[in-house]
Amino acid sequence: QVQLVESGGGLVQPGGSLRLSCAASGSILTFYVIRWYRQVRGEQRVLVATITSTGFTNYAGSVKGRFTISRDNAKNTVYLQMNSLKPEDTAVYYCNAYRTVSSSSQNDYWGQGTQVTVSS
Repeated sequence: QVQLVESGGGLVQPGGSLRLSCAASGSILTFYVIRWYRQVRGEQRVLVATITSTGFTNYAGSVKGRFTISRDNAKNTVYLQMNSLKPEDTAVYYCNAYRTVSSSSQNDYWGQGTQVTVSS
């Protein structure tokens, strides 16, 4: 069992920066693929960034060049550094930890989400 706790959200002006954290307990995050998603109320959850257990990263086109996902294995924490924020980045951001255990089993955990609001 993995517990994920996001933090770092808040209100920021356009062009500003925030760093989100996803702290894990109960298991070692290096075993998992970690993804950040975001969701606007009334819309579907959208994938923002991914980091694999080997450190490979991938980003949605809308955030590429502005957001950076990273992991601190010593702290069992994954971060999402968000720069040059835009009003359209406003959403609840969720951390997800996923790994395939077998051909018929996987572990899939979510945090509670953290609100990011970009507004002047």
